[in-house]
Amino acid sequence: MDISGVAAALHARLPELGERIAQRIRSDVDAYDEESLIPFDSLRRSCTANADLVLSHLGHADAPDPRPARETGRVRAEQGVPLADTLHAYRVGFELLWTEILLESRTHPEVSDDQLVSQSAEIWALFGLYAEAVAAAYRETSAELTSRGHARRSALVEALFTGVIADRTTLWEAARELGLPEHGPYAVAAAAAGAPGQEPLAGIEAALRQARLPSAWRLLPDHQIGVIALPTPAAESACLRVLRHARARVGVSPCFPSLRDTPQALRFARLALAGLRGTDPGVARFDDNPLAMVVAAAPAEAAHLVGVVLQPLVDLPVAERARLLQTLEHWFAAAGSATDAARGLFVHPNTVRYRLRRVEELTGRSLSDPRAVADIGAALLAVRDGGAGPGEQPSAAPD
Repeated sequence: MDISGVAAALHARLPELGERIAQRIRSDVDAYDEESLIPFDSLRRSCTANADLVLSHLGHADAPDPRPARETGRVRAEQGVPLADTLHAYRVGFELLWTEILLESRTHPEVSDDQLVSQSAEIWALFGLYAEAVAAAYRETSAELTSRGHARRSALVEALFTGVIADRTTLWEAARELGLPEHGPYAVAAAAAGAPGQEPLAGIEAALRQARLPSAWRLLPDHQIGVIALPTPAAESACLRVLRHARARVGVSPCFPSLRDTPQALRFARLALAGLRGTDPGVARFDDNPLAMVVAAAPAEAAHLVGVVLQPLVDLPVAERARLLQTLEHWFAAAGSATDAARGLFVHPNTVRYRLRRVEELTGRSLSDPRAVADIGAALLAVRDGGAGPGEQPSAAPD
């Protein structure tokens, strides 16, 4: 079975054949119709190389050489052509080439119909082999481009958070590449990782994108941090809903107008996370309790504040200290209402008033003086977040 004459005749018309295949693909496959995406010269060269590949194999019965097919897959992946369209175009090209083989065979009496039937099986087996080569090279290149894109994106996000990007033009270019608007408002979120490299907010970028909130994220050993665009008045509420749905421990910065302020916003987000009470999932905004954030930002100064304001109370036996601290917590939470605080503590309001007088006696500060209340409130936050003393935490005690 020899159709080398047919292959040789078509080989002599290879440039014209490659151009016709390219034209057919361009007319039959929509993705190939865009000159800016796939220049016609590039398509023609690819079609000519692949036709040459098939005809050379038919003419000399050499082992199939998948290199031109792999090159097609690589180039189409770099051009962003979908794999399905790439394989469709490959099939269109093979069909046209097989049609040309059939037409040329009619001019070669030595080629019988039985030979063509047998040859068709070989041709389509060859198509399968080359299509697999196209797909494999496409996937390899696509994975490499994705990895490269992730690395580039991660580096840009890191540059935002470290303040390396300062020039306005460069900031605009980084924002465009990250899919962020050039102007704010933005917010930064920081989520605590349960283990090094663990992603506490898995899928967060897609979830925010579905809520029409562009974002860019970076995974650190102990945190996942991200900058989120808030383009509408309702965007912050939508962002918080998405973050709460993730069931992680997250701190959120105040809104800020320029990406130049991202490093400072990250500090605020981490402070908000540090101020999140307990160990359960939750979302803490810096603006929800700015005084607590200020206390958390200066642990040494906060410890000194405790010593100045609450030391006599801290020095009490554990049970009494815990009762007074707990009463202060409830009194502040109740906006200074002894009745509401008593309801939360399950005691009589007079018991609350007695304990508050005890605090005043110990500290020498009146809870009717706004300045004293501010001092005690700040010191109470420091006790809560830093412990009642070296290595101690205020423990609860029965009433």
